[in-house]
Amino acid sequence: MFFKIEHAISLKYTGPVFIEPFTIRLQPHSDCRQKLQDFSLTIDPPPQGKSESVDTDGNSSLCVWSLGMCDSMTIRAVSRVETLQSNPYNFILTEDDSLKLPVRYSKDLEKSLDPYLEREYSGADVNTFTKQILDESGANTVTFLNTLNDHLCGKFEKTFRAEGDPMHPVELLKAGGGSCRDFAVLFMDSCRSLGLAARFTSGYFAGDFEDDQRHLHAWPEIYLPGGGWRGFDPVHGLAVADRHISVASAANPRLAAPTTGMYRGTGIDSSIDYEISIEEQEPQPQ
Repeated sequence: MFFKIEHAISLKYTGPVFIEPFTIRLQPHSDCRQKLQDFSLTIDPPPQGKSESVDTDGNSSLCVWSLGMCDSMTIRAVSRVETLQSNPYNFILTEDDSLKLPVRYSKDLEKSLDPYLEREYSGADVNTFTKQILDESGANTVTFLNTLNDHLCGKFEKTFRAEGDPMHPVELLKAGGGSCRDFAVLFMDSCRSLGLAARFTSGYFAGDFEDDQRHLHAWPEIYLPGGGWRGFDPVHGLAVADRHISVASAANPRLAAPTTGMYRGTGIDSSIDYEISIEEQEPQPQ
């Protein structure tokens, strides 16, 4: 499938400020699951300095600095992406110890996955919740992931929250609902409690075309030997396939944020607004 995504971010300040080094992560991944055909990024006011890089998870990022004193900054990204993963289950597990829960990765693989196994948000309530899902699904790894996905989608209320860090998983369990990033973090911690490596991914969901208002989306990805990183979307109850466009992934949600940075100014407040459009397109002529 082919998509054109336009994502504009407007930062406004109540007075002139100096914007410190500012990191932008808006360039979609290009790999076996999706192919980035074209990408452009414009910044107003134009920065005097900028540096492109690839981080530890393979995310493309741009660091900008020296914008001078300004009271606003606008970032506009335009992407054209072909998604390739029509079947999210086209894999077989290649390590016997990954077939049943709790999972035990091979020693070499476990070393590489260590950051994605650390339980930053651990809590007894999450353990109890996970055990309930495990009792319902049995110890089969893929069955558990699908059951967890379905349970969160069917039993928890979906809300929208434009700003702020993800809710602690225990808070989500008590509240009975949350935003997509809250669902992702609970899913991650539940999986990590059973030895499954999990990471946070931000991007776009190209379903629900009748909804005119688009938002950045988030979902968890789980590492399965033989399948690699596989995404699950507990907000929609889907295994991630060719209607999801991934932009940034990380063990910690803060490292997958679309923008990260600070500004200097005395007594200055800031606000952020955004606009996202996603358009399904016909294949481009070769």
